[in-house]
Amino acid sequence: MEHGEKNITVIDEDGNEQLCEILFTFDSEEFKKSYVLYYAVGAEEDENDEIEIHASAFIPGEEGQEGELQPIETDEEWDVIEETLNTFLDKEENEA
Repeated sequence: MEHGEKNITVIDEDGNEQLCEILFTFDSEEFKKSYVLYYAVGAEEDENDEIEIHASAFIPGEEGQEGELQPIETDEEWDVIEETLNTFLDKEENEA
């Protein structure tokens, strides 16, 4: 995965490839990591008009190579991601 791309291919726990659209990326100084928030292309909204948003840490690849997605390991990281997502969604809502 590279900064600036709009789509990524994610392999789910069953080994299936899923095309996902990147919602946004951000870097955390606190954890010295980059994060990507994304959702499946063509995902259906649930009864609350929401889609499932996924998050992963990622390590950018070397020049010309793909980066590597990693699971998020701590509750503290999830808290930062959730807070960042809520800020992003509030901003999006206010601009609409």
